[in-house]
Amino acid sequence: MGLICVASAPGKVLMTGGYLVLERPNAGLVLSTNARFYAIVNPIHNDDHPNSWAWSWMDVKLTAPQLSRETMYKMSFKNFILQCVSPSDGRNAFVEQALQYVVATAYAKVDKDKKDALEKLLKRGLDITIMGANEFYSYRDQLEARGLPLVPESLTALPPFSSITFNTDNDNAGNCKPEVAKTGLGSSAAMTTAVVAALLHYIGVVNLTGLTSLPHGESVSNKDLDLVHMIAQTSHCMAQGKVGSGFDVSCAVYGSQRYVRFSPEVLSSAQVAGIGSLLGEVIIDVLEGKWNHEITKFSLPPHMTLILGEPGSGGSSTPSMVGAVKKWQKFEPEKSLYTVTKLSEANSLLEKQLNKLCQLTDQLKEAYESVIGRCCNQKSEKWMEQSAGTSEEAVVEALLAARKTMLDIRSHMRHMGEAAGVPIEPDTQTRLLDATMDMEGVLLAGIPGAGGFDAIFAITLGDTSSSKVATSWSSHNVLALPVREDPHGVRLEGGDPRLHDITVGFSSANIH
Repeated sequence: MGLICVASAPGKVLMTGGYLVLERPNAGLVLSTNARFYAIVNPIHNDDHPNSWAWSWMDVKLTAPQLSRETMYKMSFKNFILQCVSPSDGRNAFVEQALQYVVATAYAKVDKDKKDALEKLLKRGLDITIMGANEFYSYRDQLEARGLPLVPESLTALPPFSSITFNTDNDNAGNCKPEVAKTGLGSSAAMTTAVVAALLHYIGVVNLTGLTSLPHGESVSNKDLDLVHMIAQTSHCMAQGKVGSGFDVSCAVYGSQRYVRFSPEVLSSAQVAGIGSLLGEVIIDVLEGKWNHEITKFSLPPHMTLILGEPGSGGSSTPSMVGAVKKWQKFEPEKSLYTVTKLSEANSLLEKQLNKLCQLTDQLKEAYESVIGRCCNQKSEKWMEQSAGTSEEAVVEALLAARKTMLDIRSHMRHMGEAAGVPIEPDTQTRLLDATMDMEGVLLAGIPGAGGFDAIFAITLGDTSSSKVATSWSSHNVLALPVREDPHGVRLEGGDPRLHDITVGFSSANIH
């Protein structure tokens, strides 16, 4: 049996919208990256399984090679219940939910005259393999054990899809299930999206062949992508046990974007029913529900580079930080509303300024490229001196305005954290971000998403500046990841990524 279907979905960086994106109509700017999660779907059997139970159940095998895990299931065609028939330590709630919702969707949408063909395909079983690019996981311990420097080149020297390290350094390590050490790129959302897309395409519910990203600034509308989005969001929320903002799944489906969340009520029936005999009814509500999210294509202006750093400070608990901020908003409504309003205004202003830079590169291309080429080697206070003429001054003014707005965003985020009693931008991060923004060719720097100790990011003018930032971060024990923005969302792949050179070079976004 040959390879049948491979889909991949990108990791994310939430540049603006932390905390605010949880509530409509606040928007967030989220960048998709060249770090991708892959799902491979094959049949298990060459033809219909000969055993009698195959008429009502199908075999499912889930393999996670990076974890050295293989899990077997049987799935009922009657009520889509999934039963694990192998040791349970290899179970994956996100894949399980995705599988059940995809099969329920297939039965809900298939024509009566095609139901037999659907069941014939499913009776061959589903062999699902999942794996994520190295950038989703922390390999800091391995690098330090080998005496390798904390630079992107050390990471790119690792084999693609290397075995994943577990966090076991807790008091109950012997009793607790170890957790995978992650870098905050949204591995669960990318994995869920890749699995949903691969299964829906394999079964024939959608056709994802030849999908391309829409131009900057256009709204997204594609019925097949929209279906992937609905099922991926539902599966991800059910696996998490709560309805989150969904920006990570949306980014995995559509790519870099401006995002306004959907109303949580669209998943109320799924939350009440859970997985079970009612799934066939729940899926109808999901498919016919009012998904009122707003998605507009967005990407960084040309010749700007995203760089992400892993501080290795032990990480932060996003749910507890979000809970603390919500508690503060409840007990100090007036003060919190003022801060939230100012932060929202600053987020919108940064979006406008980045969009203006995209427009300037079209209107004043020569001046834009000339400014970027000179300013990438200068600190920001010298940028205006590098401009020659009105056109170049307009570009520099937009760059400096974006910088100032980012400083305002950081100030409001710090105030929010101090008021709520959580380290949204800890002092150590503040010092590092200030030093980063003071470097040559750095447009802005900040904390992605909910902040804390998990990660930092910077936007530089060109790749040369980002290399200097990576070297500087290394001296502060921060590992710059070989991650770049790639505005593309979910897509089909030409084959098993393990058979290709899937390396994400530090200076290349690997965009196809």
